[in-house]
Amino acid sequence: MAANDRDNPADPFKKALAEATRAMAGDRDLQVSFSVDPPGMTNDSLRLPQVSRRMSREEVIAARGAGDAYALRMRFHDDAVHNRYLPQGDMARALFEAMETARCEAIGAKAMPGVAQNLDARMAETARKMGYSEITDPAKAPLAEAAGYMLRQMATGRPLPAGAENVLGLWRGFLEQQSVESLTAASDSLDDQTAFAKIARQVIDQLGYGEQLGEDPDEPDEQDDENQEEGEEAEPDTDEGGDEEGDDQQDYAPDDQSSEAPDSTAAQAQLDEDENADLSDDAAEDEGDPPDSPPRAPSASEADPAYKVFSSANDEEVVATELAEPEELERLRAYLDQQLEPLKGAVSRLANKLQRRLQAQQNRSWEFDKEEGVLDAARLARVVANPTTPLSFKVEKDAKFRDTVVTLLIDNSGSMRGRPISIAAICADILARTLERCAVKVEVLGFTTRAWKGGQSREQWLQAGRPQAPGRLNDLRHIIYKPADAPWRRVRDSLGLMMKEGLLKENIDGEALEWAHRRLEKRPEQRRILMVISDGAPVDDSTLSVNASNYLEKHLRDVIAMIERKKQVELLAIGIGHDVTRYYDRAVTITDVDQLAGAMTEQLAALFDTDPMALGKAARRGKMRRAA
Repeated sequence: MAANDRDNPADPFKKALAEATRAMAGDRDLQVSFSVDPPGMTNDSLRLPQVSRRMSREEVIAARGAGDAYALRMRFHDDAVHNRYLPQGDMARALFEAMETARCEAIGAKAMPGVAQNLDARMAETARKMGYSEITDPAKAPLAEAAGYMLRQMATGRPLPAGAENVLGLWRGFLEQQSVESLTAASDSLDDQTAFAKIARQVIDQLGYGEQLGEDPDEPDEQDDENQEEGEEAEPDTDEGGDEEGDDQQDYAPDDQSSEAPDSTAAQAQLDEDENADLSDDAAEDEGDPPDSPPRAPSASEADPAYKVFSSANDEEVVATELAEPEELERLRAYLDQQLEPLKGAVSRLANKLQRRLQAQQNRSWEFDKEEGVLDAARLARVVANPTTPLSFKVEKDAKFRDTVVTLLIDNSGSMRGRPISIAAICADILARTLERCAVKVEVLGFTTRAWKGGQSREQWLQAGRPQAPGRLNDLRHIIYKPADAPWRRVRDSLGLMMKEGLLKENIDGEALEWAHRRLEKRPEQRRILMVISDGAPVDDSTLSVNASNYLEKHLRDVIAMIERKKQVELLAIGIGHDVTRYYDRAVTITDVDQLAGAMTEQLAALFDTDPMALGKAARRGKMRRAA
């Protein structure tokens, strides 16, 4: 043991912190790991910030604060209650999440002074990184964070760190004027998550975001009962033994039993509404469809006709400037630059290397003996020797890669939060500038969902009676950070949107890849390149909970197969921390996000090389360097 301690002085600290985190979380089997990846947790595992051998103060604070924060969340947070009262709109969700986080941490801070100090230190470090101390305009200060800070202060009585106090100070008057009584009630209800959630929704309404709350989760039960009673009165001839019994068993009955009664009911209702409809046609239309299901296109995916989307009515394709005000985009861009200042030199050197490799292929080559063009001075001697010889002209050949467009499709899922998304954003920024100098157009796209665990689509599915195998059950959000034809200088701030709190949610890769491919197909360039940057397999809890476990993964494979079969777009991928070679034929996996810039430049440079085996060589070079 002593030898191991000497080998890595941080190991005893890691072991002690892991045991303390398990004890605080109340889970002896909790798997605690330390990684350079952003901190995160699942039901049975927790990832904390890495602690190096030198055990700097910043590393220790980050690890302790993250361990305490996540452990308290696991101990005092109930996902079922949280999801029941979770609002629909982005700002309302941010306020709700900030107050729930403050609730869990306040419980621990009140009971354990040491934990309170760790959480305060973590809060101070986060505020420092976000530059909260320098904010002077309330419009640039996050209201959600201010509400969480105020609730935490009211519940614990502890002073806030300087940066957090500055943000709260900018909003304190507004919060006290609009919702001080509700916030006081919330601080007195920390131990009852249900009561706290109801009060939190009141606070959100009082702050002016009531329209983002969605329906009151405590009301639908009564409405459903009324609807069921009306349905029973309107359908006295049913021979299924009563709707009430059928509704109770719907979630657990086999497919043939659970769908029979709704289908016949829907068909009869359709016939009653349309007197001129043909009986056989209506019955054929309604067969296999649950009542009140939204209309769907014959096929939601060109790659897989069997892939279903329950509702696409709430999907959105949006430019970055529509998701944040210009002032907020400017602040987020400044934060992005501040976070990655130490990496800019290395990334810029790689970008310059890529530019030199591309420009090396731009060395002039000429076609001679043309009737027009640039006068060929080397052949003027022939004209001097024989004046009857016609003048000779030459024409410069265009580089093959000039007529090229590159699309960077970046995974904007929650698992990318922190360092991965920051480096992905800055790399996209640098590459856009570099390729633009080389006359190669670049498009930067992102993909995520509008909500966690389903949005309006899931609500419609619930209202429709939870039909079996509904297909994709969340609302997509496809973001255009930089159109291909827009110069970099006009969209520079848009890339900062990736730093926006609450933007990164879940990832449905197959539809995003199909969307990016369709955009590329419409481009006039002869050569089209699509680079995907992701950190794992597609994940959407609402979809996977009611479909096959490999539903989204199968669709991703089908889309990749379609793209490679069409051969109109060159597809390659970079996996961050996860092996994506199981999906993409041309792919490279990096174990550290710091390697992303090098991987991107190597892969793109290899694509522009004249040697068709260059991409494979570049991948092998990358692997050799990492192995070394």
